[in-house]
Amino acid sequence: MKQAAWWQPRKGSVDCRLCPRHCRIPDGEAGFCRVRKNISGSLFSLNYEECTSCALDPVEKKPLYHFYPGRSILSIGTWGCNLHCDFCQNWHIAHVQPKTYNLSPQQAVELIEQQEKNCIGIAFTYSEPTVWFEYVMDTASLCRSKGYKTVLVTNGFVDQGPLDELCTVIDAMNIDVKAFTDEFYRDICSGQLSAVLRAVERAATKCHIEITTLLVPGKNDSSSEIENLCRWLNGVNPEIPLHLSRYFPQYKMDLPATPAETMRRAQMQAKKYLRYVYIGNLAGTGSNTYCPSCGELVVDREYRTHRLSNDGKCSMCGAKIPINGEVSFLRK
Repeated sequence: MKQAAWWQPRKGSVDCRLCPRHCRIPDGEAGFCRVRKNISGSLFSLNYEECTSCALDPVEKKPLYHFYPGRSILSIGTWGCNLHCDFCQNWHIAHVQPKTYNLSPQQAVELIEQQEKNCIGIAFTYSEPTVWFEYVMDTASLCRSKGYKTVLVTNGFVDQGPLDELCTVIDAMNIDVKAFTDEFYRDICSGQLSAVLRAVERAATKCHIEITTLLVPGKNDSSSEIENLCRWLNGVNPEIPLHLSRYFPQYKMDLPATPAETMRRAQMQAKKYLRYVYIGNLAGTGSNTYCPSCGELVVDREYRTHRLSNDGKCSMCGAKIPINGEVSFLRK
């Protein structure tokens, strides 16, 4: 437990200012996320140094396709979340009280040092890392001082001030834009679309970002919604990679899995506005990078090869491909 950042005292309560929910928390109670508690008029983080999961992953699994392709990253997570999505993939740590073990910032960095040389750093993921704010700041700062990279896999439901502070120690983010309607965010996620869009727009000016949208049949997969999402993201930056992820039944939602044809249709539609659109959770398709200028296959993730010059240009036409960091796949 550690005293929290981003809160204000009130008479008989405290106001949490970490996310747009702005919970007013009475003494002895916790906020919506369950991990920030008012104890005698001060706000404390209950999950500081509490880890639920730890694994070495390909960086592509975050998913990040334009950030050090071919490298691995140490993924760690805690418990708690400031949204409550009916289809939550990690509900067992986000919305219940899981078993945890202590992992200090120093121990987390030591774990990186014990990994293979291919490991670039640490990713804060699994549950929502912004509600692990104090731990993320301390651990990411220590990682940076050791020359490691830092990644945040987040729902983007965070206030501007905390986001700006996170961006001083985070190299890359994958941000979920769960839908492009207020109704979906309100009724299915207990959140606000506008707050997430503001976070994406701000983070895009400060670090490498990629976007993930899970397509849920009949809920957020219409042609008009895909078009609105991609028009908006084009206005932020058409080179931001978009990952369209296939939904499977989970937690409180038992709709059938998203049809493969829906995923492919959405990808084709998104490519009218964005240069790099990928499909996730659908085997054998949608993970390769093609040059938007000439159509050349420049990063083949199935065979772990690439056709890029040393300065990151397409070997066929010379167009610059926006990839942050060296590509570790074999040059073909």
